[in-house]
Order: sequence, then C-alpha cells, then structure tokens
Amino acid sequence: MARPRGNDTYRIGRRSLLAGAAALSALGAVGCSRVSTADVKDGGDLLERLRAQGVVKLGLAGEQPYSYIGKDGEMTGYAPEVAARIFERLGVPRVQPFPTEFGSLISGLNSQQFDVVAAGMYINPERCQQVLFADPEYQMLDAFIVRKGNPKNLNDYKDVAEAGATLATGVGYAEIGYAEDAGVKNIMTLPDQLAGLLAVEQGRADVFAGTAVTVRNVIKETKSKRVEATEEIQPIVDGEPVVDAGAFAFRKAETNLRDAFNRELHKMKDSGELLRIMRPFGFSEEQMTDLTAEEKCTP
Repeated sequence: MARPRGNDTYRIGRRSLLAGAAALSALGAVGCSRVSTADVKDGGDLLERLRAQGVVKLGLAGEQPYSYIGKDGEMTGYAPEVAARIFERLGVPRVQPFPTEFGSLISGLNSQQFDVVAAGMYINPERCQQVLFADPEYQMLDAFIVRKGNPKNLNDYKDVAEAGATLATGVGYAEIGYAEDAGVKNIMTLPDQLAGLLAVEQGRADVFAGTAVTVRNVIKETKSKRVEATEEIQPIVDGEPVVDAGAFAFRKAETNLRDAFNRELHKMKDSGELLRIMRPFGFSEEQMTDLTAEEKCTP
C-alpha cells in the first residue's frame, strides 16, 4: 500500500522498530511510565493535544495482516493504513508506529507509551474493562495451520482436544481461551504466526490457531509446501458460537477521541473506503461488519 499523503512518519525501518521495542522493554524493566498530566474530565483533551503536536503514536503488534514488517523491512498492515487516513481527517497529519508484543498492547496504552492500539484487537468483555474500543472494522472466524494433508484431521478445537494434540497460538491471543474452553490441554504460546507455522512444520506443534486471514496470509507469504490452512472454524464458548470483531482501542477516559474516530470510521464504512483499504490485506466484503463495540463488550 502507498503511504497516505502527508504522513511522513508512517513508514519506519526495521532498526527503528527494534529500537522501539527495546525501549519499551527497558521501561517495563525499571517500572517506569509516563505520568498523565492531561485533563481527562468530560471525555479528555487528547485529540486537541494530538492536533497541537501534529503526530499520534500507534501501538502495533507484528501480526499479519493487521500490522507487521513487510518484505522491505518497513511497517505495514491495514490498521496503520486506516489510522493514517482517519487521523489526517481529524487534524493530526502524522502517525508514528510504536511496536510491541501483542500481549503488551493494553498495558502499553494505559501506561501512555502510545496513544492508540492499532492492531485489529478483538473486542471482548474482559478487555472492555481495561480499554475503550471504537466500533469494529471487521468480523472474523479462526483457522488452523496444520501439516500438509491434515494427518490428524484437526478441523476444530474439539478435534484438537480429543486427539490430545499440541496447539500453538500467539501470546495474548483470544484463541487460548477458545482452546481451553474446548478442553485442549497442550497449549504452546509463541511470538507470532510465523513462529507458529515453523512449529507445525518442525513437528513441535500439531496445529497453530489464529484468525482466518492471518493463517492464510502467512502461508501465502512463506509459500510453505509442508503446511496448509483448514477451513474457517467457529469458536464455541459456553456452548454458544462466537464471531469475533476487531477494533482500535483507546484509554478509558478518552471518550472524545474515540467518538471522533468512530465518526470518521463510519463514514469510511458507508462510502466503501474501508473495504478498499482492507481488501489488499486479505479481507473480504463478508468480513465487514455493522457490529458495535457496545454489543461485543456485553457479556
């Protein structure tokens, strides 16, 4: 995807990404974080401060196709693309990616290492207690990476449990809960989907569970001949089918920023612009959604 006009810090090289991750680790090691001096009454004033600064920091994680390092060594993904468009329209001309692990996104946001989580994060009631979500951009089912031919016939989480198979997934991924709910006992957490693909290729895991678009993209990108993707999988929680939806996340007090972001997001949905941005990253019209954050936050 081409860089949106006017967003000079949208692209960031591999060296800068690694430096940013190291900086975050160092801050966590000494227990230090920035202390907010912003007035968070009446919905907060973060949007005004971002306009004055001219830049917004995005918390990103290395998961395709949400936000990741491309073949050119630079950060890409649908989430930074969408963020750049929306924030430019809100009067913030530049976006600055801040890379971290997926499992550190919420703590990084709330400790003010960055301003917004832009990683296609699934909305669920537990996360809604910690952050404020915009309405989701997409809805998604899961899929598995399995060895070529799927020799253990692992087509859903129940199959994995009954086979006593080893399931790998990402740190902090919703798929951990789905596997546990199905009775899977052997769960391995890995940094990302590429590590998951390699674990299946090498026989260290029988299956890697991720979002359907993530699974398909990593197999396509690596051109692996030793693994394949299953059909889409419907997670079941407490006997009920689950359709996940992903969204941008904000600090709980920043309702003004979230509401302004939502207004622009809905304009993009209505015009079809959102799908045009997301389609090259593997999303389809069927994965667009009218679900709201409120619906997904309700237990």
